[in-house]
Amino acid sequence: MKSNAGFPRLLAKALKNVGILGNSKKHNVFGLHPLSVSVIYILVTLYLASQLRKLVTAFTKSDSLARQLLLELVATFELCAACFELIIVADNWGVNAYALFLLLLTIWWSTKWGDATACPYCPMEEAFAGQRTWKSALNIIGVQLVAALLTFKYVQVLWAIELVETHKDKAYEECAADLQVDMVMGAIVECALTCLCRVMSKILAEKSFRCSGVVDAAFATTMVVLAFNISGGYFNPALATSLKFGCVGNTAVEHIVTYWIGSCTGALLSCIIFESNAVQNFLKRGKEE
Repeated sequence: MKSNAGFPRLLAKALKNVGILGNSKKHNVFGLHPLSVSVIYILVTLYLASQLRKLVTAFTKSDSLARQLLLELVATFELCAACFELIIVADNWGVNAYALFLLLLTIWWSTKWGDATACPYCPMEEAFAGQRTWKSALNIIGVQLVAALLTFKYVQVLWAIELVETHKDKAYEECAADLQVDMVMGAIVECALTCLCRVMSKILAEKSFRCSGVVDAAFATTMVVLAFNISGGYFNPALATSLKFGCVGNTAVEHIVTYWIGSCTGALLSCIIFESNAVQNFLKRGKEE
């Protein structure tokens, strides 16, 4: 009995030693470290999304439009909800912590989403290449946008509970735009780095070696960090709209030009660059070797 009674104390002591417990109970539930609550919220979101994917798979026909659209809805919700919490991480523990979480999440999503992308320019690329109709692409983009705009309602419920000090007043406070340069420069940054990310993704998909997903995630995360203090480094119009549309510091036009026109132009340019002789010859040489 003594050893059983002592176990909770030993566990609490161990958790305090690693910093998970021991914070002010007045501001943080059970004295939990605020970062641990952010991690829990992200894990809850990932679990909820995984269960929704199972339901979609169980109740829709394989390769049906309904399944495709619903899986895009779930993926976009999952991406945006997790990245809302990453804003808390970045604001309180800096860009390095943000980058680490983003890297791990990107690797996770690459193994779980299947054909879903949660990104509007991906169906645009497919339509541009003749792999799907523009009508189909617009259907997917519409679903992604709906999920992006509704996600904050879910996040707002979690933040309004205010389990920890880092969530205090976040549910209802006015957000601030991330664009730190003028609209044209922001669009150029989003365009150029989106283009680089997409070209790298296409090359890695073509090469298809064991760690290509990890390399792709690491490269994309690096590009995000490079643009973090310039445009925010979203490289995804749906994500940018979910997190930052209507925030103080940007007009609707600035947001659309930077995060929609900029990113989508970069993605379409990546299609042209990838099909260029230089890139295709590089890939052929790699196969021959």
